Amino acid sequence: MPSFTRRRFVATAAAAALAQPLRSLAQVAAPAAGTLTLYPGQPGAAIPQNFIGLSYEIQELADPNLFTASNTALVAQFKALAPHGVLRLGGNTSDVGWWKATADAKQPPLPANVVMRTPPGQKSPMALSYAVTPEAVRNLRGFLDATGWTTLFGVNMGTNTPERAAAEAEFVAKVLGPRLEYFQVGNEPDLFPSRFRDAATWNADLYFDQWLAVANAIRARVPQAKFGLPDTAGNPQWSTVVSERLAALAGHDRPDVAAITHHYYFIGPPSNPNATLANLLRPDVRVTAVAEQTRAAAQKVATKYRMTEGNTCYRGGKPGFSDVFGAALWAADYALTLASLGYAGVNLHGGGGTSVADSLGGSLPGESLMADPAAPHPRPFYTPIAYMDGKFVAEPVYYGLRLAQYFSGATLMAVDLEAGRVNATAYAARSMDGKAVVAIINKDERQALRIATRQLRGGTLYRLNAPAVTSHEAHLTGFKGAPGERLSGGAPLQWEVPAASAAILVQAE
Repeated sequence: MPSFTRRRFVATAAAAALAQPLRSLAQVAAPAAGTLTLYPGQPGAAIPQNFIGLSYEIQELADPNLFTASNTALVAQFKALAPHGVLRLGGNTSDVGWWKATADAKQPPLPANVVMRTPPGQKSPMALSYAVTPEAVRNLRGFLDATGWTTLFGVNMGTNTPERAAAEAEFVAKVLGPRLEYFQVGNEPDLFPSRFRDAATWNADLYFDQWLAVANAIRARVPQAKFGLPDTAGNPQWSTVVSERLAALAGHDRPDVAAITHHYYFIGPPSNPNATLANLLRPDVRVTAVAEQTRAAAQKVATKYRMTEGNTCYRGGKPGFSDVFGAALWAADYALTLASLGYAGVNLHGGGGTSVADSLGGSLPGESLMADPAAPHPRPFYTPIAYMDGKFVAEPVYYGLRLAQYFSGATLMAVDLEAGRVNATAYAARSMDGKAVVAIINKDERQALRIATRQLRGGTLYRLNAPAVTSHEAHLTGFKGAPGERLSGGAPLQWEVPAASAAILVQAE
């Protein structure tokens, strides 16, 4: 366990209150009293400066003009989100892509160990295959240099051979250089029986055997190569098996593992009747349970752990759920929860609608829930940055991540929020310049909070808000150099956090 003492981060409203229909902010009650206590003598996790990240399907590289320095609009969105973020390229499409090293190269045949399956109602995975070219990788390096970001690069394991994987990795490592964090070989291998492997024999041990063959082939060409694994759909038992197998390898026989990785989606598919904002804004006990097993696996091999793909609702997200302000509050709270649990980072999935649809067999299930599936709308529904009308548009979850980014590079401290029946969370940290930083995320749709603390005498307040949790918008006030609200004097210091909003207080000089 990390040295962090996790006090009461969450004061949750009663189940009956949470079950009430969502209402607009004009119908909120008078503010409830909340008391905040900081424990600076109980430091927690040090949050890496590159904690915040985004996840894209690696199929996006089929268009070499997306991730390129000349795409200044997308570069600007990445830089505004985080100065040192991590772009993860992977997803389901990573296991059907092939390395087109030369202009005349042809798509290779499937390896003998592939048992090709097509889930009902979907296109064959290989019908959606695509090529990654040297041009795309070179342009990716320019994009990363322009944004200040690094990347986790997905390598095909599902339909690839170790030799072909190594050839691609050698080129990628040479071109990306210090912008490459590590390779991710295979995506969600625990779900391979639905597409690429025999369900009767496939398990975590066989996965590791095949992963190790690919990793060793890459290491033969890229001796300094680092890896993240197992990148499961969320099954923590696979991380346990992987860490045990890695620990049994000694010296040079053990690949350099930079992180134990997994995915997390709050709920799904979009048609799930439990995919409601009231449920999204409740705590999810799975997060802590998976973190405990993942941490133990990472500690066994003395490495970090990262959530490399996730969002509100798997299979592309749900309209009116994944693309509204409630998702922004969820994103901020989820990211800071992971930070408090010792994670090295978080990557929320998104990108373009075509690549995500292809990753799901050719369509976005959430479209069937729209009154007019052809209507203009961010696709996929959960994407942090949408492609719309030739522009890159920041969506609500993007702003949730921007709020959490304020904590990057800081060291958490224990905090206690007494908020009665209000569904709210609090996080506190000591920033790199020594100032205390406090975030209050009020996920209660009806009840405002009046926060009081005797440990701070003043500071600057920044806010994340929208007209309602169902709004297709989000607003950050006081960020990126704009003046925030000045608070001073008083014992205790007090400020209000309206219903369905969040606020960050930065200690005064």
